[in-house]
Amino acid sequence: MSTPTSLAVPVAPASAPDAGAPAALATRGLTKRFHGGQVAVDHIDLVVPDGAVFGFLGPNGSGKTTTIRMLLGLVRPTAGEFDVLGRSMPGGALDVLPRVGALVEGPAFHPYLSGWANLARLDAGDRTVDARTSKRRIGEALERVGLAGAARKRYRNYSLGMRQRLGLAGALLRPRDLLVLDEPTNGLDPQGTREVRTLVRELAAEGATVFLSSHLLSEIEQVCTHVGIMSRGRLVTQGTLGDLRDVAAARLRVVVAGPEDVSRAVEVLARAGLGEPDVRDGVLVAPQRHRRRPRTRNAVADVPAAALGAAARVRAAP
Repeated sequence: MSTPTSLAVPVAPASAPDAGAPAALATRGLTKRFHGGQVAVDHIDLVVPDGAVFGFLGPNGSGKTTTIRMLLGLVRPTAGEFDVLGRSMPGGALDVLPRVGALVEGPAFHPYLSGWANLARLDAGDRTVDARTSKRRIGEALERVGLAGAARKRYRNYSLGMRQRLGLAGALLRPRDLLVLDEPTNGLDPQGTREVRTLVRELAAEGATVFLSSHLLSEIEQVCTHVGIMSRGRLVTQGTLGDLRDVAAARLRVVVAGPEDVSRAVEVLARAGLGEPDVRDGVLVAPQRHRRRPRTRNAVADVPAAALGAAARVRAAP
């Protein structure tokens, strides 16, 4: 039996913003292929405008973290080029990376040291800051992430959410032009999640560019001005949040399991009153303009149900 057909709200093909606009991050054909042939990131052309809060959205395993690790010089790309804060990398790393704060995957600190002592060791490794201001900066960073009261508590006794907060504090030990945050609300309770969202807005208001990855659309919608969507290692689309909402409202994307399902999917879309779909390589893209008056107020919402009634192998995509 063939795999289920999936229905999903589409976005436009990935396209870079104006090449003349300042970019905090820019990649050209960035690719990572691991030993054994697995392609984790497949020729992406990503542009993060200067001053944006850019949401890097996609399910786990879509290539988000691998992309971030390449951008920070933690993983060597297989192919492609990229710039960070206007400098070609990795050549400009020594000049650029002190201006970048990052939280990648999960923070890792010395378990037997306190939160304060861990940040002090991290700060001591930064040759671009004044050691005389270390105590003040550590205190301000801990206060900003809500850990001032637990500053002297050992890291091994921190909860998952507290460890995530300490990682954020490490990224904020000095002013940054770019913050790269990989799933920053992971492990946080609802109150902590709201505080991180507020912090992201504050950092953006202060002039920093924030590059934030998440698998949660709701999180991206609440804090981001721009978004890029990853799927199976490819950059599906990118643009302003408003532009992508407009596109999603205009078209419906249907991915079928095999050629034998195309005609069945076309029938389902026709019965829902949608426009004639464009069919290419097993993907149907249908305008949500109704050729006739829909039977309900929202015929698009009825497409998954109608499809299920026509063929058991059609389902609403997550």
